[in-house]
Amino acid sequence: MQPNTAPPVPGYRLRQKMRDRVGLALAAGLSMLAGMTDAIGFMATGDFVSFMSGNTTRLAVAISEGELAVMARLALAIVIFVIGNALGIVVARLGGRRALPLLLVIGALLCAAALLPVQAHLPALVCAILAMGMLNAAVEQVSGMAVGLTYVTGALSRFGRSLGRWLLGERRAGWVVQLVPWAGMFVGAVLGALLEHRLGMAALLVSAGLACALGLVTLGIPRRWQRCYMPR
Repeated sequence: MQPNTAPPVPGYRLRQKMRDRVGLALAAGLSMLAGMTDAIGFMATGDFVSFMSGNTTRLAVAISEGELAVMARLALAIVIFVIGNALGIVVARLGGRRALPLLLVIGALLCAAALLPVQAHLPALVCAILAMGMLNAAVEQVSGMAVGLTYVTGALSRFGRSLGRWLLGERRAGWVVQLVPWAGMFVGAVLGALLEHRLGMAALLVSAGLACALGLVTLGIPRRWQRCYMPR
């Protein structure tokens, strides 16, 4: 007796490719937002707002040198980033796992960071770091591949390992896309640095605008696709 297998749905592969391409484009835009915000925050305050590996190393150095004020600030930054990731999941779930509500909240936090008084660097830093932590809930994976938005070390590592396999003759598809979030973050960081030179911390208003614009773009992405990108 032949197994009862359903025939392939016409156009399924085409729709899947389109879904993956849209997801990668969204990931690139969100990574650009992260890179822009990180560059602005770092240049304006001297601290990273999305690169917690860098802040962890700096915290260790501060501990070794006994710099209590720096230790407290960097430890706070790491804790706030973790809280931001948790809040991102909560907001995403409450928003029906759609990216728009999440990105609007992120935009509001970045606006607050930009509009706080120049002397209030710590509150502005907290708002920006919270926003970057939440950003990671916008896209977690595309086509089954993990995607990092506010950090790209993992993407470069996955790309390098896949390159090694390719050199050994293993031809697996899709590994080149790991460079997409890295490229997005790099381009965003360059733009952020240029904006910070002209506007200072107020350049975060551009980041806020980009977050809201990306949120509006997601209105054109089918909800079932967004649910594939976002954390469960």
